Amino acid sequence: MRCDCHVHVVDPIGQSAQVPQRTYLAAPAPLETLVRLGGARGIDRFVIVQPSFYGDDNSVLLRALTDLNGRGRGVAVLHAGSARSLDLVALRRQGVRGLRVNLYSPAAGRNHQPSSVMFGQAATIAESMQWHVEIVASLQVLLDNESEIVRSPVAVVIDHYGLYGNARPTSPEGRRLLDLVGAGHVWMKLSAPYRHDKGPLAVEPDTEWLRALLSAAPDRCVWGSDWPHPPPHDTHTGPDVITAYRQIAYGALVDRFVDAIGSPSTIDAVFGGNAARLYGF
Repeated sequence: MRCDCHVHVVDPIGQSAQVPQRTYLAAPAPLETLVRLGGARGIDRFVIVQPSFYGDDNSVLLRALTDLNGRGRGVAVLHAGSARSLDLVALRRQGVRGLRVNLYSPAAGRNHQPSSVMFGQAATIAESMQWHVEIVASLQVLLDNESEIVRSPVAVVIDHYGLYGNARPTSPEGRRLLDLVGAGHVWMKLSAPYRHDKGPLAVEPDTEWLRALLSAAPDRCVWGSDWPHPPPHDTHTGPDVITAYRQIAYGALVDRFVDAIGSPSTIDAVFGGNAARLYGF
C-alpha cells in the first residue's frame, strides 16, 4: 500500500456550489485523473481533504470516497451547527477520519471567530467519533495555538511541513515546531514543498526540514501531494475568475521526495505504515 495523504477533488464549474467568499474560481480536478497519476507511481490510496472553497458542504468529498470504494479516506469540514444536523456515524462509515481547521486559506472564514474556538469545536466533534483534527496554518499561527494543540484530546495532524516559510529548524520558531511535533499525538504531513521559500513551483523538499521532522516523529509523518496544487494566494483575482493550478508534475513530486528520503524502510513507513495507522487502512 502507498497512500497520498493530501489531495482535493473538484467538480466541473457549476455542478457544485463554491462559497461566495472564495477568492478564486476553482477549476475541475477529477478523481479519475488523480487515480491515474497516483497509479503511475504505485499509489493506490488517497486522503481527500475538504478545500476552503466548498465550505462545510462535503458532498464532493463524500462522492469521491464512494467512488474509491474503500481506497479513500476523508478529512471534512464541519461547523458546530452543521454537525448537529448530520449523521456523524454515516460520515465515518463513508470514510471520514478527520476534521479540518483552516487558519490559512483566505476563503476559510478564519477571522469570524477565534482560532481556539474553531479548534475546540472541531476537537469536541472529533473526540466523539474517534477522529483527528487537521490544522492548516502558518508557523506563527501554529505557535500561537501551541497550548491548544498540546492539550488536544485527539490526534492533531499539521499540514504542509507546518508552513514554516523562511524559518529554519535551528531557529527558535523551528525548534518550537519540532518540539510540538515531538508530542506523541501530533502528526506532520510532508506535503507541498512549493509553499515555502524554494519557490512556488518547487518539487524537491527542503532536506534539512525533512530530516528534522522525520527525526522528531518518524512514526507520525505521512506524505501528501496537495494535488491539484492550488494556486498561490497572491495570484487570486476574484471569485469569478478561474486561476490556474500550479504546473507541478505529480511524478516529479513523488520521485524527488523518495530521492530525498533515500531509506527504503522510511519510505515504506511514510507512504504506507504510518498512513495506514492514521487513517485506518
